[in-house]
Formats: sequence, C-alpha cells, structure tokens
Amino acid sequence: MEDAPGLLAALGDWPGARWLRASWIAYLLVNSAHILGMALLLGSILVLDLRLLGGLRRVPLAVVGPLQARVAALGAGLAVLTGLWLFTVRPAEYAENTAFLIKLALLAIALINVVVQHANPAYAAALRGEPLTSGVRASAAASAVLWLAVLVAGRWIGFA
Repeated sequence: MEDAPGLLAALGDWPGARWLRASWIAYLLVNSAHILGMALLLGSILVLDLRLLGGLRRVPLAVVGPLQARVAALGAGLAVLTGLWLFTVRPAEYAENTAFLIKLALLAIALINVVVQHANPAYAAALRGEPLTSGVRASAAASAVLWLAVLVAGRWIGFA
C-alpha cells in the first residue's frame, strides 16, 4: 500500500498517541485497561469453551453461556479499543513486528470463529440446554486455542 507510511505517521501524530508517549501514567492506565480487557475476554471465553467441551457439567449452559458471552464481548471491545490506541504510540514499529502481525492474524481467525459459532443454530440450541454437537465442540476447542494464542502472541510483541 503506497500510503501506508503516511497513514502510520498520521496515527503516530494523533493527539492520543502523543499523550500516551508524553505521560507514563496515561500509558500505564491504557495498557492496564488493555490487560483488563484481555482478562475479561479470556476468563469468560475459556469458562464458556470449557463448558461447551463438556467440562463444568454441574453448571447449566443456559445459565452460564449468555453471561460469559456478554462478558467476553465486553472484554473484547475494551481490548480492541485500547489495543488500537496503544498501536498508535509506535505504529511503524508495530507494523513491522512479526509477533504483532501474527497476533493480528490470530485475532482475525478467532473473531471469524466467533461469528461462525454464533451463526450455528446448534450453538443457540446448546445454550437452551439441547445436546452439544461435534461442530459446537470443535468451535469451542478452536476458540480456546486461538484466544490463548492471541494472548501469547501479544506478550511476544515486546520480545520480537
């Protein structure tokens, strides 16, 4: 993309990016909010995935499923918004960081898996207490692996 360097420079010059670079407390708070978002997302989605995989059988899926999905969505929203903001601090460096690019690819695949899972009528049926299908279980397994991989790739960014 021909305009990519200009776009990255513009992102780095955004007032929010300048503020994060100038204030250690601002960066600390936004980075902490990003970690909180990831914690809400992973904590909720892993509990839901574990239940969909047949664990935690004592907890009715109809009770835990909708709550965990909502908390995961809240966490994902917070993580994405703060992640985009953190990206603007050093956009050109991040755009060339292998770990960051892998994280983005894994994030895209994880989000596609969420869309596929929620579009599956068997998923909605499972949340109503109907039997789990192999497709729902496979998507739950993929979800757990993908979200953990996103986490690991995110931590790898600082070392790449």
